[in-house]
Amino acid sequence: MTRLTARFWVDAYLARLRFQDIPAFVTAHGDDTAGAVLVKLNTLDGKAVAYQRSFDLMSGARKWIEHASGPEAEVDASIARQRQFDSDLWVIEVEDRQGRHLLDEPGLD
Repeated sequence: MTRLTARFWVDAYLARLRFQDIPAFVTAHGDDTAGAVLVKLNTLDGKAVAYQRSFDLMSGARKWIEHASGPEAEVDASIARQRQFDSDLWVIEVEDRQGRHLLDEPGLD
């Protein structure tokens, strides 16, 4: 099975968000080929949730799981700690008061 490069996935995700009029920004540019991706959902009320993609060893499925949630400053601190360990990490910030991130849509796993 061929895997998409991180850059290709990020570009496609941003395009999908734009199509739904959901603002999103790359706040950390990771490795174009194999960088992991964190998605921070900022609900613009002082709270945020960060998601990371996880691999289920039993089923082989990929799914998005919660990396951190709570006050935005705490989520930002968690992301900063993660970036200290992984300089290839992409961070995308999605801003949506309704809490839409589209990660549960087909094709984004």
